Amino acid sequence: MADQPLAGKVLVVVGGTTGLGLSAARAFLAAGARGVVVTGREATSASAAIATLGNDAATQVGNATDAGHAPAAIALALARFGGFHGLYHVAGGSGRRLGDGPLHEITDDGLRATLELNLHSVVLSNRAAVKQFLAQGTGGSVLNMGSVLGWSPSPEFFATHAYAAAKAGIVGFTQSAAAYYAGKNIRMNVLAPGLVETPMARRAAADERILKFIATKQPLDGGRIGRPDDCDGAAVFLLSDAARFVTGQVLAIDGGWSVSEGQIPEEIP
Repeated sequence: MADQPLAGKVLVVVGGTTGLGLSAARAFLAAGARGVVVTGREATSASAAIATLGNDAATQVGNATDAGHAPAAIALALARFGGFHGLYHVAGGSGRRLGDGPLHEITDDGLRATLELNLHSVVLSNRAAVKQFLAQGTGGSVLNMGSVLGWSPSPEFFATHAYAAAKAGIVGFTQSAAAYYAGKNIRMNVLAPGLVETPMARRAAADERILKFIATKQPLDGGRIGRPDDCDGAAVFLLSDAARFVTGQVLAIDGGWSVSEGQIPEEIP
């Protein structure tokens, strides 16, 4: 049915207990998904997610950087809902508090931790999904969370160079894998948001200078920070059969960030 583009699908959302992932999981169920497994690092967030999503969802607590995390989530999807059709990898985050920043300030630990959180975890989850699709012989869809910072930098306000490298790496990795597995009917794509109001964006959302900058850098819809549900429609589409001829693509959901100059405001008195 046109209003149920994910009818019968069973999906895994790595990093799906809060923010962008939770919003997407809610949208997947509304679009007809038979079941959704959402994963996260905190038991309290997982419990809250189930309360929001209901009986057609299951949760798994763990760290996306662990090699066993995604395979276990996929196994849960198979056991609980009897199938596995798509993976949405949302897990990641700023490495600023870990030691990321401008190149000359990045610490060794910050570099390792930021790449592990934002790129290594994607490779691990995608590997698990592809292995399962190959074992099933069914094909399937993988959607990875990138960022416009992977190719459209903002040096004044968002100078975290290891994070940018990780997000650029997601594009190269996804497109390379998409090319390799296209013949197996495994589709792999990337969503690249601009600044979205999530727990990761609290620093930016509380900074009046950044908000003034965003008003012209993300000028759509009056000039604002994105909302998690701004990405939901694209995620539903790319994980549905309506996107059966789409692979290796990067879709920016950025309010115009990547095509807008943006004006750095004067200092606020």
